[in-house]
Amino acid sequence: MLKFIVKLHPEIAIKSRSVRKRFTKVLENNIKIMLRRVDEKVQVRNNWDNISVVTKLDDAQTRLNFIDSLQRIPGIVQFIEVTETDFTTLDDIYKKTIDLVGHTIVGKTFCVRAKRIGEHDFTSTDLERYVGGGLNQHVEGARVKLSRPEVTIRLEVKDDKAYIVTKTHLGMAGFPLPTQEDVLSLMSGGFDSGVASYQMIRKGARTHFLFFNLGGAAHEIGVKQASYYLWKKFSSTHKVKFITVDFEPVVAEILENVENSQMGVVLKRMMMRAGSQVAEKLNIQALVTGESIGQVSSQTLANLSVIDRVTETLILRPLIQHDKQEIINIARKIGTAEMAETMPEYCGVISKKPTVKAKIDVIKAEEEKFDFDVLNTVVENARIMDVRDIDVEAKQELKEAESVVDLPAGAVVVDIRSPEEEDAAPLEIDGIDVVHLPFFRLATKFGDLPKDKDYYLYCERGVMSQLQALILHEAGFTGVKVYRP
Repeated sequence: MLKFIVKLHPEIAIKSRSVRKRFTKVLENNIKIMLRRVDEKVQVRNNWDNISVVTKLDDAQTRLNFIDSLQRIPGIVQFIEVTETDFTTLDDIYKKTIDLVGHTIVGKTFCVRAKRIGEHDFTSTDLERYVGGGLNQHVEGARVKLSRPEVTIRLEVKDDKAYIVTKTHLGMAGFPLPTQEDVLSLMSGGFDSGVASYQMIRKGARTHFLFFNLGGAAHEIGVKQASYYLWKKFSSTHKVKFITVDFEPVVAEILENVENSQMGVVLKRMMMRAGSQVAEKLNIQALVTGESIGQVSSQTLANLSVIDRVTETLILRPLIQHDKQEIINIARKIGTAEMAETMPEYCGVISKKPTVKAKIDVIKAEEEKFDFDVLNTVVENARIMDVRDIDVEAKQELKEAESVVDLPAGAVVVDIRSPEEEDAAPLEIDGIDVVHLPFFRLATKFGDLPKDKDYYLYCERGVMSQLQALILHEAGFTGVKVYRP
């Protein structure tokens, strides 16, 4: 049996009783959804101040899958692995503790911290002293140190049960999905938009994705991959939409009619206009961008002020004060960095001397030259899809990409999962060579593989395999197939 105790984010714990009840209920349901994908019979119980998770499965892979799932659920600040045991005396607790964690303090300083709930003939301090004293005497080289020890052993006692903490894991923190209103995140596929989307998911907002296509099919495929990845990894407990707007006609209209130095601000205002119309259609409360003060010319305070005045829709900028390196660091942590690094840069318009202090009257004068029928048309023709249908669409588009269950002799399987997924469940196939090449490196590294082999792409559900096969086909590697065991 495996047991975890989920700790609530402190911001949830301090809310009113009714709000806290609602938030913890939502979190409980999200945990059930995620963990039932691993064990349909998992037991999840809301205990008001924490949520307990119990599974009768106790194999190593189930443990890793549970840990991975819990770390990707917004609203969990941390969770602990515990061993539950019955006890009659303090000595019972001590003996179980030394069996479970005694090896972790050999030759180290340590302390014991205990919490107690219920009626007992001992205090928390009594428990700490008894267990700590026993460990100090019987574990080689162990020494009690109450201030800044190398190891802290944590015990919790509730009624006639003792819980010995064997490991603590950090979660995403934030609020459970969807305790906040829906938002529409403008996705470009770069570092900033992916991190901004993650930050809103983490704060409990169901985050839909809006893509302004400036670079054709390849650009759209890349952004779909990034959006699908964010949804699947951090918010797959709830449905979201992916919206594509073909913005090339808008860019062409700007290039033809708008004065060069004002193009960048006008383009952003057109995006906000379009985004607001899409948000209103979908009853979404706010737009989200990855803009940060001063990062590029359109992101000065003066320009952002002019951009914001184009719409009454709330525009959220969760990265507004972040440095670029901070954003990149977060992207690496959440797994979107290497996708962003391989995403081509689509600027739309490039001004020789872009304004950094836009004037609203000047911008409005330039926009009078713009044919707004062009903008209205691209918004009307926006394609709205369930993000889950990226999987279905990829399969439909890849009519030439054969999927196989049985591999022929001499085949090479290219495992395109992320390094974290591959480490958690390594792919091994008897008699078949397996090459690990994450999907975000395929575009630049696939051509380095030997040309005399037949390659079969593999991922967990086949979504990334199908999308990447399309890209490789367009690049001339038409013999690539998909492996679906």
